[in-house]
Amino acid sequence: MLAPDRPPVAHPARLILTLSLAATVGLGIGRFAYALVLPDMREDLGWSYSAAGFMNTINAVGYLIGALLASRLIQRVGWSAAIRGGTVACVAALATCALTGNFIALSLARLVLGLGAAAGFVAGGALAATIAQSRPERANFLLSLFYAGPGIGILASGLIAPFTLQHFGPGSWWIVWWAMTLLSIAMTVPLFMVRIESGARFSEGSHGAFAVLPVLIYLAAYFLFGAGYIAYMTFMIAYVRDGGGGAAAQAAFWGLIGMSAFVTPWAWRRVLALDRGGLATAIILGTNALGAALPILGHSPAWLGISAVVFGVAFFAVVGSTTAFVRFNYPPEMWPTAIAAMTISFGVGQTLGPIVVGAITDALGSLSYALNVSAALLALGAVLALLQRKVRPAKAPVP
Repeated sequence: MLAPDRPPVAHPARLILTLSLAATVGLGIGRFAYALVLPDMREDLGWSYSAAGFMNTINAVGYLIGALLASRLIQRVGWSAAIRGGTVACVAALATCALTGNFIALSLARLVLGLGAAAGFVAGGALAATIAQSRPERANFLLSLFYAGPGIGILASGLIAPFTLQHFGPGSWWIVWWAMTLLSIAMTVPLFMVRIESGARFSEGSHGAFAVLPVLIYLAAYFLFGAGYIAYMTFMIAYVRDGGGGAAAQAAFWGLIGMSAFVTPWAWRRVLALDRGGLATAIILGTNALGAALPILGHSPAWLGISAVVFGVAFFAVVGSTTAFVRFNYPPEMWPTAIAAMTISFGVGQTLGPIVVGAITDALGSLSYALNVSAALLALGAVLALLQRKVRPAKAPVP
């Protein structure tokens, strides 16, 4: 990526916060709010856990495809169109979820949600990174504002969905989707009210040769994170509800995960600065695994609350640790290719996780098994990341 031809008109922090609304809609609401309505949809529509998990699997497929095509989309339509268009596509897909209970139609809507979220998140994140570099002394803080976007969506949806379901009763999942649609519309409006700088551009020569073998174990760790975290985020509200947790308990649990996003930059600042191979990722991923494992010990509010906080604080930092790993181990011209490889590995894990864990739950008859699998995948990922050493610089090609 090359720097913008001129600095943005808006204040960097304000502009990045506005860009973060694309992540709020596409991921915080579009992807993660599904967990809040999954129990009611599954009961009302007669789904198995495998079918319920498939809805997040197809969403992850859309995100993976969208992430891989994002750079071409930006080159073709520009930054503002990619960010705004992707977010509007998410809003339209959310409205579709409110209009039908047809499995195929809902699957297509979840697919479009993934595509739109990827366009908005990748374009918004890349542009936010460029804007942050205009203030080097505050770059890390400014960029962290963008990655707080999903947390805002998780917090907002957690305050709305459980109480909407409680008020309207069983079978009211479609009303929740309407509420999420209206919330997303409100959060999309600011994206059209601020000038989005489009002078930044991708350099055609920015992609270098990337060798998979030296980081194969790290890619495997990131795959396991993708599979493990999405299983927790898909089925955890159902677990809270099955344990007798009402609307307040569900809202509190989900809200704690969302609020954790705001302390992540300060909690992991020193860990993310470690240039020791996969050590930073291993520490954060191990913490993530601990958070996912705590509910196995019981349904008490204390355990669930601690689980939400521990999981949430680490969950939002894993992606940052991966970005730091790439920055420490590769020259800038190889960053796009290296990050693309990480995205593919994570995306495949995120795609397989929900449906596989759902199938395990159907076979064994308890959501506790889903949590066991989720925690085990994250713990194994931490172990693998710990084994990753620094990548030796590649030899310069012979002319």
